Amino acid sequence: MNLTELLTEPRTLCHAEAFSKKRVLELASETLAGQPGTPAADLIFSSLLNRERLGSTGIGEGVAIPHCRLPDCTQAIALLMTLGEPIDFDAIDNRPVDLLCFLLVPEDGAEEHLQTLAGLAELFSQESVRESLRRCERSQQLYDTAVSLASQQAS
Repeated sequence: MNLTELLTEPRTLCHAEAFSKKRVLELASETLAGQPGTPAADLIFSSLLNRERLGSTGIGEGVAIPHCRLPDCTQAIALLMTLGEPIDFDAIDNRPVDLLCFLLVPEDGAEEHLQTLAGLAELFSQESVRESLRRCERSQQLYDTAVSLASQQAS
C-alpha cells in the first residue's frame, strides 16, 4: 500500500512536542487509538514498544518507521509526525530522529506489512522527500506534501 492510502490529515502531526522515544510512542498511540478500526491506545503503545525492543525502527537520516501488527486492527493505517526537536531513537546511524511514520497493520497482514514498509523506506530514503517534509510548518501542509510526494513515487 502507498502512503496516500494509509494517511489522513488527522493522522498527521507537524512539530509535535515529545522529548523521548517513549513519549513519541505514547503520543502516536493516543492519536491512532481514536481512529476507526484501531485498538485501544495501551495496546498500540505496548505493541510499538515491544517492536522497538526487538531493534530500533530508526532507519537513519533522522527517520524512523515504528510499526507493528495488531489483532484488533481491521485495516492498515499510518501516522506521519515531525518533531519540534530531534530525539534519540537508537537509529542505525546513531543520529537523532525528527521524522517518523508509524504503521499499524492487521495481525494477519504480514505480506502487506512487509511491502508497505519497503515502500515507506524507499520514499524516506530520498533526501528531497525528507527535506520537503521537514520544511512544513503546519499539519495540513505536512499532509498535503506527503500525499503529493507519495503520489509522485507511485506513478
